[in-house]
Amino acid sequence: MKVLTIKQPYASLIAYGIKKYEFRTWKTKYRGDVLIHAGKSVDKKATIEFKCYGVDCPTGCVIAKVQITDCIRVDDGFREVLKKENSLVYNHIINDKNYSGYAFKLENVELIDPIYINGKLGLWNYDLKK
Repeated sequence: MKVLTIKQPYASLIAYGIKKYEFRTWKTKYRGDVLIHAGKSVDKKATIEFKCYGVDCPTGCVIAKVQITDCIRVDDGFREVLKKENSLVYNHIINDKNYSGYAFKLENVELIDPIYINGKLGLWNYDLKK
């Protein structure tokens, strides 16, 4: 199964259905199931900023399964969509007019029991049968 490694607290915000878009500088044609892997690094400033959501932030493990249903170029029009969706969670993209990457739309979120494994860059594969 495909896996995407994401820094905490962003991985947990996705796992709890709060963050519905993940941002990358590269686009993907992949659509379908993806495991969300909480990387070992933590954005401490963001952890404080998003403390109001009260989510657990484990590291070094797969914590959720989602579906990538779209890949959207981030432009001024999409920033308006993000502003309406959740201006706190997407604040860094809304206010960074120089960001010109992509938003992976994540749907059908399932929180799963943690699977402790090392992460990788990009979309990578993991055999769930291990």
